[in-house]
Amino acid sequence: MADVRSLPVPEGLDGERVDAALARLFGLSRSRAAELIAAGDVLVDGRTVVKSDRLHGGGWLEVTLPPPPAPPRPVAEPVPGMTILYEDEHIVVVSKPVGVAAHPTIGWNGPTVLGGLLGAGHTVATSGAAERQGIVHRLDANTTGAMVVAKSEIAYSRLKRAFKERRVDKRYHALVQGHPDPLRGTIDAPIDRHPSGDGRFAVVAGGRPSITHYDTLEAFRAASLLEIDLETGRTHQIRVHMSAVRHPCVGDLLYGADPTLAARLGVKRQWLHAIRLGLEHPTTGEWMEFESPYPEDLTRSLELIRQES
Repeated sequence: MADVRSLPVPEGLDGERVDAALARLFGLSRSRAAELIAAGDVLVDGRTVVKSDRLHGGGWLEVTLPPPPAPPRPVAEPVPGMTILYEDEHIVVVSKPVGVAAHPTIGWNGPTVLGGLLGAGHTVATSGAAERQGIVHRLDANTTGAMVVAKSEIAYSRLKRAFKERRVDKRYHALVQGHPDPLRGTIDAPIDRHPSGDGRFAVVAGGRPSITHYDTLEAFRAASLLEIDLETGRTHQIRVHMSAVRHPCVGDLLYGADPTLAARLGVKRQWLHAIRLGLEHPTTGEWMEFESPYPEDLTRSLELIRQES
């Protein structure tokens, strides 16, 4: 069922283009906002508009939003390259390969950790939304490394709480451009969706609190290998924070990385790997740590940059 929103134009959007204003108000992309305007689903003071029209503060905006599409269900099929680091009746820890999302989402047609586990005959907790049952944290599709999935309901609830309360140790290795100064530090900057509405995230005033600790492990001529400890777990957090301090992950073209350096090293995605995961077992309370070795593409590029230096 369509969702009709009626509201006065906020004074802060006075003079803003209609498509840009819709993107900010409703979290849409500019192209999606333009589609709604072209379809006649946006009225200003009772009249249809074009996307380049300007709003005036205090005007009346009426927008008909289509119903959200149904979330996709996981496809149970084995995922090549996904290995099991640990498994018992309550949890399974995997080493996630590149090009694999944590769970199905709208717009993603590739393999998922959840589908891979189901396809290989593993059980997962039934708690949570159907498309992400058992998922207690996520890695980006092109970020590799250690990831835990809940198999029992008690593990799901206790792990969700542990991640929320920051009682899980998440360590990443990132090859970033240049040399951070200082060599060890903390980035404390709020993150939210990028104002462009293009799917990126950014450091923005009023965003969600986000804290990243980093330490330089090795410095090369053009880049540095960092160990990163996440205190919070925002979407794209490491990628956004490192880009914000002008040291984007090598290969992360979405967040401003140098394509020439990426090509020279043969890096076709962000150089970012979840190397270690430490947590209390949800039923025994035992502290457990799991380590995921670098995949071949990251190992190869690291060897190349060492040779250059």
